[in-house]
Amino acid sequence: MKSLHTEIGIGAPADVVWEVISDLDGWAAWNPVMKASGQLSKAGRIDVIIAAPGGQGISLRPEIVELENGREFRWRVRKFLGMFDAEHGFRVVPEDTGRCRFEQFETFGGILGGAMYTRQSKALDMGFQAMNRMLKRESEKRARERV
Repeated sequence: MKSLHTEIGIGAPADVVWEVISDLDGWAAWNPVMKASGQLSKAGRIDVIIAAPGGQGISLRPEIVELENGREFRWRVRKFLGMFDAEHGFRVVPEDTGRCRFEQFETFGGILGGAMYTRQSKALDMGFQAMNRMLKRESEKRARERV
C-alpha cells in the first residue's frame, strides 16, 4: 500500500475547523481542489469532484467508512472490481487553546493502487496542500469573525 499525508497548523479552534470541513456543500465557496455535496453519515455516500492542480477532474461517489464528529471522517472508493481501492481522510487535532492541526491523507490499495499512486501522487499532494491552505484561511477568518 502507498499513502500520502499532509498537515497544517491552523490558528482557529478545532470546532471552527470541523464546522468548515464537515459542511460539504459549503466547500465550493473556499475549496479550489475538491467540491463535495451530501451529508456526513457512517456508511452513507456523498458526491465528490477532485481536480488536483494540473490534473483532470474526477467525479466520485465514495462511501463514508469512518465518522467521529468533531474529529475525523474518511471515505473509500473502490473501482475495477476491487483492483483499485483508495481511502481518503480528514482529521482535526486540537492543540493549544484556539489552535489545532489539520491532517489530510490518502491510502492506495489493490493491484492498481501502486500504479495510480505513481501517476497521481505529485498532483494529489499539491492539491491537498492547496486545500489545506484554503481551509486554514477560511477557518481563521471565521474564528476572527466570532470574536
